[in-house]
Amino acid sequence: MPKYIIEREIPGAGKLTPAELQGVAQKSCSILKNLGPQIQWIESYVTDEKVYCVYLAPSEAMIREHAEQGGFPANSIRQIRTVIDPATAEG
Repeated sequence: MPKYIIEREIPGAGKLTPAELQGVAQKSCSILKNLGPQIQWIESYVTDEKVYCVYLAPSEAMIREHAEQGGFPANSIRQIRTVIDPATAEG
């Protein structure tokens, strides 16, 4: 299954309260449940003005559908081709 990283421009994202983040996560999970098991949210990273989400999905179109249904921005969607880390240097 392709893995994607989604960049969401959300001014003030880093100032969202735990309760607000919980609400966003609950909404996202509800939409994912309705879309079916072929799309999965792995994790998200919240910065001051953006949220970066990692998803498994069969297509970019399905990620866009999730964003539209949730009212979440999806300013950039990129398929992850590979992952590297310090162990990559060891060969």
